[in-house]
Amino acid sequence: MKVSLHAADASRAADGETSFMDSSQAQFVVVGPVILLGAPGAGKGTQAKRIVERYGIPQISTGDLLRDQVKRETELGNQAKAILQGGGLVGDDLVNAMVADRLTQSDCERGFVLDGFPRTAVQAGWLDGQLQSGDFSRFGTLKTMPIVARMDVDYNQLIRRLTGRRSCPTCQRIYNVHFQPPRVAETCDVDGSQLITRNDDREEVIAERLKTYDAQTKPVSDYFASQGKVVVLDGDRPMDEVTAELFRLLDMQAGRA
Repeated sequence: MKVSLHAADASRAADGETSFMDSSQAQFVVVGPVILLGAPGAGKGTQAKRIVERYGIPQISTGDLLRDQVKRETELGNQAKAILQGGGLVGDDLVNAMVADRLTQSDCERGFVLDGFPRTAVQAGWLDGQLQSGDFSRFGTLKTMPIVARMDVDYNQLIRRLTGRRSCPTCQRIYNVHFQPPRVAETCDVDGSQLITRNDDREEVIAERLKTYDAQTKPVSDYFASQGKVVVLDGDRPMDEVTAELFRLLDMQAGRA
């Protein structure tokens, strides 16, 4: 499924208008599962946070889940810790089990946004099977199929977004020298700290991250696309326009729930 908004619809939604509800109503609707796909720098994190703010559903990060399980010394956390201390990688089965545990919690009953999951085709198949079987619907509200939104961004645009990122080590504010520069070059607008370039945003590291995405994560999109479940968004557009289209899709989903 490939869906796009007409320009007028996008404009209305960006201004706070949507087809079904305003932001106050949105906090009480059933959205269902939301899966955001796209290469590093496509804007998944920004859009996930906006969805969380509007609809009041949680953002589920596998990195956060892993750290929480290890910190609480749960059975799953202890298994993961032993693997990591041995220099290994936490496998799909263990990651899936952590996600399953998280998604059955009560704050997920109206929906959730998955951040960094599924990361492999194996994880995508597992999640799809669980959603179809209704194993996460014990609260009786998640009757909708997931929205799988893939944000496509031109390769050169991704490079500019990632290599241009700067962050403040004090307040954590993020800038981009190409698109959202600080008022004074390399200096934080808020506290005057010298901005830094994270190791992940160096060009040689970025090239490897994009290569890894193509090899490992892109098959996740192919898996859902083969079932007609992927909504393709033009991620080269301004951030607010992408947000408007996502809100439109989620409001439509809520209207059908």
